[in-house]
Amino acid sequence: MSSQTFYLVDAEATVALGCKLGKLFSGSGVVYLQGDLGAGKTTLTRGILQAYGHTGPVKSPTYTLVEPYELPEATIYHFDLYRLLDPEELELMGFRDYFHPQALALVEWPVRGEPLLPSPDWIIALDVAETNPGRVARLTAMSAVANDIYTRAFA
Repeated sequence: MSSQTFYLVDAEATVALGCKLGKLFSGSGVVYLQGDLGAGKTTLTRGILQAYGHTGPVKSPTYTLVEPYELPEATIYHFDLYRLLDPEELELMGFRDYFHPQALALVEWPVRGEPLLPSPDWIIALDVAETNPGRVARLTAMSAVANDIYTRAFA
């Protein structure tokens, strides 16, 4: 596992990191977005979507559980599992159809979908910075493919 830490002074820096990471992901894979409420998961997602040409608003799909984005360069599914009461609810919505090699799945609150969710290629943990305003984001490559991409991008 390879990891990189980023210090984000404001929402604009979080969106900019999302754009950079979106290009790194190349439109496929599973990304777990971890962090408390207000940590910046949806703001980071906005940047990832902008990397693929999305220009509209991005809201967390807290009540719908998933928001699909069919973009010219990628199909992206943004999940927010915060309100999930039981992982079995994922089966009822046919969640396995969303996780395929031609799509990028961004999953907020993945712990609520365990053990049914596929293993992540990437984990991005966001936290409020302790010593200065802003956020801290830690990107971790979890799969062999992600580690290969990470090595090429950050070596």
